[in-house]
Amino acid sequence: MIPLLIGIPVLLAVMFQVVRNEKARGYIVYAGAGIVMLTTIVFIVRWIQDGARTWEFYISTGLIAHLMTAGDIILMCLIIYMSIKYGKVLPILLSAAQTALVLYIEFTVEITEGPHIMVDWLTILMCIIIACIGGFICIYTVGYMKGYHNHHKEVKDRQPFFFSMLFLFLGAMFGLVLSQNLIWIYFFWEITSVISFLMIGYTRTDEAIHNSFMALWMNLLGGLGFAIAIALMAVMHGTVQLSDVVGIGELLPLLCLALAGLTKSAQLPFSTWLLGAMVAPTPSSALLHSATMVKAGVYLLIRISPALEGNLVGIIISSIGGFTFIMASMMAIAQNDGKKVLAFSTISNLGLIVGCAGIGVEETVWAAIFLMIFHSVSKSMLFQSVGATENTLGSRDIEDMHGLIIRVPKLAYIMGIGIAGMYLAPFGMLISKWVALKAFVDSGNFVLVLCIAYGSATTMFYWTKWLAKLLCYHIPRETVEDVTNKDEYVSMFFHAVLMLLLCLLLPLVAIWVVNPIVRELFGNSTDVLSMSVLTTMAIMLISIFIVPVVMFFISRRSHSELVPIYMNGINEGDNRFFLNSYGEKEHLYLSNWYLRFEFGRRHLRVPSIILAAAILVLGFCLVIGGVS
Repeated sequence: MIPLLIGIPVLLAVMFQVVRNEKARGYIVYAGAGIVMLTTIVFIVRWIQDGARTWEFYISTGLIAHLMTAGDIILMCLIIYMSIKYGKVLPILLSAAQTALVLYIEFTVEITEGPHIMVDWLTILMCIIIACIGGFICIYTVGYMKGYHNHHKEVKDRQPFFFSMLFLFLGAMFGLVLSQNLIWIYFFWEITSVISFLMIGYTRTDEAIHNSFMALWMNLLGGLGFAIAIALMAVMHGTVQLSDVVGIGELLPLLCLALAGLTKSAQLPFSTWLLGAMVAPTPSSALLHSATMVKAGVYLLIRISPALEGNLVGIIISSIGGFTFIMASMMAIAQNDGKKVLAFSTISNLGLIVGCAGIGVEETVWAAIFLMIFHSVSKSMLFQSVGATENTLGSRDIEDMHGLIIRVPKLAYIMGIGIAGMYLAPFGMLISKWVALKAFVDSGNFVLVLCIAYGSATTMFYWTKWLAKLLCYHIPRETVEDVTNKDEYVSMFFHAVLMLLLCLLLPLVAIWVVNPIVRELFGNSTDVLSMSVLTTMAIMLISIFIVPVVMFFISRRSHSELVPIYMNGINEGDNRFFLNSYGEKEHLYLSNWYLRFEFGRRHLRVPSIILAAAILVLGFCLVIGGVS
């Protein structure tokens, strides 16, 4: 089953380079996504039937190891070729250094044999996220790319390449989360970095090329940290097993792996690459840069979190995570581009997950896992709805979404549920934040307590602005035709239903999924939910329908019910125009307050990067100097 999970998406990626007919390609995407999800379900069922115990496979892997070595060299050659083509030096140096280091370790250092593949509860959770969220994003992409190229005729249509990269990415992510051997994880890790680089540069504009190389060198810097961690473990301890890194608990390898996790999850000072990635088509943003690829970083940090409790590396990671959470939330306030708000929000919420992993106790890791689940579903849905809205309205500006509940109700419902899932009760993001806050208080880390308190306040500010824009009731200036395709709605409705079910079934998810993960990581599981399961589910059942019901009634109100508001003159009856004191017709336009001077990116980005970089550099100096 494991070769199938990794191999089927790779085989489909190859097929897209052969099949050029658009209709046939769409059917292959539908079938391929379904096969990937079905294979994952069968794999999970077989694992549960075997007692849901930890599986370990592939002790000796001569041929596969040689193939991966060849793959490392091919990836390095691709990076060097692309860098020479566009005149970039830094990616060449970083790629050559880390590849040479890993190859040197493989061929010269005696390493103790161990399992290369491991399946446990955390692996199963990641496989579900990759297969279900990734599969439906691929289905969404079929319809989205038609509208995208209709609106962006200046962009060369390279859809076969785009779909190949999507499915190749799914295969790489399966390999990454199933691997236990650090060299194997590193191989798949680098594949995701290269795919991200290629997809960010899809449009081949100057901005896209610049942003793609920025993403590449930052992720390669993390890859270099990963390679150094492999070298340290191999030379000093003769092992490259991830479980041994946690068990031994040596700080420098932990910090090097944490560096890789920070770059992949776009934490300060590396967050710039994720913001630049928004130039790519929306499915790339939804799959790679919000739902799954950036989760590889927090996945690695959650894996090593038991070794971070109370030591210097844990303090460094939790500090950077908390600082990223509040600073990215503040910068999101000043954004009116929907994808940029989602990008800053992604960085911010990943910061909270990183902060939880850095504390490294049962409660914070419990919260981190829940945050990861809800963030994957909600952000994927939001990116898809923003992409569909852009194709419909011709804009992704939040101000242009004024009264979307009246103009395009279905998109507004989906977007509203996604926004509610990010910050309103009783959705799991808010519950997880409360659990994290309690754990931070218990840990005595008052800096993190302040970060999560004020970061949550700023989060509420920008989400409320956006939600209020969607729900504004007014007479539309012009009718809008919803050009969203059925396959796009299939994916978005799936995400919306999944979000509501996750909220309703939160106690069961905690008992059946999250608690077992915490138990495997720490040896015991804290019962975070103090209320009974039935009571909690009853509260959830009542609460989750508040936002959709309110949105439904707003969208069904007739225009004759419009209540005239006070204006600075005589209201013309539509709440949009009034007569001023000279008898002239004036137009009233309502706009959100974006606080660009106080929270603008140009004011906060550079100081944030400098401070986060200083924390990281100081941390490396202290760890190398022997401070524990």
